[in-house]
Amino acid sequence: MGETLSALRKSILLMLVYMLALWSGAVGGVAAQSPNPDITVTCSPGSIPIDVYPGATRIGTTYCDAVNPTAYAEKVNIQVTSAGLAYAAPGSITVPPQDSITFEVTIRGEDRMTEGSRQVTITARVDQFNGVPCGTCTSQPVGVMVVVKQFALLRVEAEEPFKQLRPKVDYILEFKVYNDGNNRDRFNIEVANRDVLEDGGFQISLPQISTEIESQAPPAKVRVLMRTPKKQGWSDHYYQLDFKATSDHSIRSEGIPMYQTQMVTLYIRGVYLPGFELFSTLMMVGLASTMAFKRRLEMERIPTDDLESPLEALL
Repeated sequence: MGETLSALRKSILLMLVYMLALWSGAVGGVAAQSPNPDITVTCSPGSIPIDVYPGATRIGTTYCDAVNPTAYAEKVNIQVTSAGLAYAAPGSITVPPQDSITFEVTIRGEDRMTEGSRQVTITARVDQFNGVPCGTCTSQPVGVMVVVKQFALLRVEAEEPFKQLRPKVDYILEFKVYNDGNNRDRFNIEVANRDVLEDGGFQISLPQISTEIESQAPPAKVRVLMRTPKKQGWSDHYYQLDFKATSDHSIRSEGIPMYQTQMVTLYIRGVYLPGFELFSTLMMVGLASTMAFKRRLEMERIPTDDLESPLEALL
């Protein structure tokens, strides 16, 4: 009898322990779920790079996960504060209970806009849960950074695309360099065909080999000092000077040099030997006298074989 009672007590105790375990599991499952409507949003990447150079798409995208930890089906309102930039995003999404939904937020920059960073805020708020409006639900914001990338762009103009000069004279050529990029940039200056010109007798000097210019600022004026060749000759010569400006940012950040070359044509007049003008004049006078003398003899029908022409007499 005592053994039977003891066994009965053990059985009842085991059943109580089992029921307690089931009750604890049920309570734990309920506790794992949020008793109130709620939504959690995370976005990746947190930094959105955008290219805004001429011809770029100017578009960047981040992907956001909306997680519903509750037992309710939730309709979630999505709002984006984009710091003045154009954007595309869903106005609302429906997230099943204990589930998640991924949505995109696309930001579009302006053409050639200034380089820099802008804060974009994506806000989610539960509007309805199981079809019931939620008047007490709060907004859940998440921030991402839009990074407008710098690009290099330049123009070069020559004050005098064509110049006529004499040999062995000093002259200054002026050029204008424009920064059409979207941030301050340094431009390296050179005469691309300097070796060729110096082999031809020119002397070239650059007072500055680089210049820094703000974006869209007035052009920087750059000078090239030169001395034309010292040559004695009969003919004129044409030369080409290639002025070249290269963006330092394009080399450092992009690895591909962005440059522009401006050509100037130099016309160097030949120098005639001393006395050449007088000699030419005497030759022309002699030839004219000879022609006149022969014509007169022909008219008078006088033999000319034994006569000395004025040109021969002159020479």
